[in-house]
Amino acid sequence: MATLYLASGSSRRRELLTQIGVPFTTQISPIDEIALPDEQPDRYVERLALAKAQAVFDQLESPLDAVVLGSDTAVVLDGKILGKPADRNDALATLKALSGREHQVLTAVALVSRDKVSAVVVTSQVTFRSISDAQAQAYWASGEPQDKAGSYGIQGLAAVFVSQLQGSYSAVVGLPLCETAELLADFAIPCWQALPVHT
Repeated sequence: MATLYLASGSSRRRELLTQIGVPFTTQISPIDEIALPDEQPDRYVERLALAKAQAVFDQLESPLDAVVLGSDTAVVLDGKILGKPADRNDALATLKALSGREHQVLTAVALVSRDKVSAVVVTSQVTFRSISDAQAQAYWASGEPQDKAGSYGIQGLAAVFVSQLQGSYSAVVGLPLCETAELLADFAIPCWQALPVHT
């Protein structure tokens, strides 16, 4: 069986892969995450997921039986990618913009091996209830938004802001598990490895 490498430092992606019983080794190779001029959000996340996976694959000493998984997530409002907040004011402005509105979360997953490259982009629709200034400030003070695309994490304290979700919850967290499992199967990496047997 191939050895899977996760080209991400995200604890959320590590937890999600572990959840579906897939062993992996984490290895990171930094890449430039700046969007290209007039680049559409779906193209952007797919390009970054592929670039992350390829960068790690190119660094492997023994890539013969290796498969590298790269992923990228973008929060999009009115066609604009909302990245990680630069500072407190940036985060508060982002939360104010998202308040009471629907936005999109796009997550791309890419797999790279010696013989094959494959990628998929999953789009989910997320609706926020109205967020007061005091709530936004308290959320920022929690420390949670600081490293999150769109200044929030659906799996954490910001869950109380989400009034509706259409699509993949795990994709909004950072890795669409249904689609990831299908991609892994195409690379002969099964889920649910080493599960206990119940009779």
